[in-house]
Amino acid sequence: MDEATISKDAEDMARDFDERQKRIDDAIALRRPDRVPIIYYTMFWHASYAGITFKEAMYNYAKVSEVTKKIVLELKPDAVAAPHRATLLGPTMELMGYQQLRWPGHGVGENYSYQYIDREYMKPEEYDDYIEDPGWFYLTRYLPRVAEAFAPMAGLPQPASMQHTRLVYLTRFFTDEVAAGFAQLAKAGREAQVAFDSASEFQVEMAGLGFPMGQMATGPAPYDYFADNMRGSKGIMLDLFRRKDKLLAAMDRATPIILKGLLEMAGQNPCKIVFLPMHWGLDGFMSPDQFKTFFWPHLRKVIVGLIEAGLVPLVLWEGDCTSRLETIADIPAGKAIYWFERTDLFRAKAVLGDVVCLRGNVPASMLNTGTPQDVREYCKKLIEGVGRDGGFILDGGIGIPDEARLENVRAMFQSVRDFSA
Repeated sequence: MDEATISKDAEDMARDFDERQKRIDDAIALRRPDRVPIIYYTMFWHASYAGITFKEAMYNYAKVSEVTKKIVLELKPDAVAAPHRATLLGPTMELMGYQQLRWPGHGVGENYSYQYIDREYMKPEEYDDYIEDPGWFYLTRYLPRVAEAFAPMAGLPQPASMQHTRLVYLTRFFTDEVAAGFAQLAKAGREAQVAFDSASEFQVEMAGLGFPMGQMATGPAPYDYFADNMRGSKGIMLDLFRRKDKLLAAMDRATPIILKGLLEMAGQNPCKIVFLPMHWGLDGFMSPDQFKTFFWPHLRKVIVGLIEAGLVPLVLWEGDCTSRLETIADIPAGKAIYWFERTDLFRAKAVLGDVVCLRGNVPASMLNTGTPQDVREYCKKLIEGVGRDGGFILDGGIGIPDEARLENVRAMFQSVRDFSA
């Protein structure tokens, strides 16, 4: 291939990249794009596509890049959520002795997805410790309970009040056990860097082929930060009634920490879409009044903070949140994406259509067990209804489920080309 041909190919890819990025940007800004965009997102479907185990998809960096590239070139999405940072974590988690998840081949079968271990990792009486010094609590209380390599940190003192010669009293920092823990964490960190480097290389390759990234930085809602990571499902539900003030005060402390971390992560990447999966603020887990008190105010601060920094919050509302639609409309218009798993998108469009770009929500059950015609008809309904005037991105309810039929996935991606006006 001569230099002129290579240059022409590069120009074509750059044009494709710009067209896809504009399509996504127009949808976010509530403008009508040339057609409804679609984004590639999955946890382990690429393993099913390639005929490899989910376990291999957590350990084989090169294979995941190779398979995902093949999928992207076939489906031609408008943006790609690379699976590397979400699933290529097996070696690192083994080195850490990570306890909060079971993953393929480690606690569950080789073709099973992640299993979250729901436990109380922060005791109810420890709210005060967190509120007083979140960093010290996280290092010496929370982390030793979720990863074996951090276990020696449980004995570390709180050093914030010590200075000058009093620093010599911090002898527990200098033990062989602490040194061994940091050495093990260094091994895990080096392994994690290999995984992240593979993700960065993949991102560069995708951009060169004309495909933007669909998300990069990821973080929680402040309420989920405590529900998922520290208090567990039973603990956090009791806290809504027994420790209201403590929970609110702890979230006040956590919110700027979460936002700062997201801004730092997003600042390292050209992709401006920040992924915020919601787990607990849904219909069935708390009342609308509780949502307005405990969930939305702190989440809104994170969302608005990201928007003010020039970023695009991508909020995945897992489950149904129909009763919250009017409440969550209170954000700057044309600056974010709400991805709904099971909420009626037509109802969401009526309430939120002039506020936020909607994403979703072809059911996982249909992609797994339906026919291509089922998928085409459902997508046509969404595209012509929800996507009629812009502000819509087609996707599965939670992306492509792990067991989705290939012909159904192909039908979903083809539908944006067949039915968009």
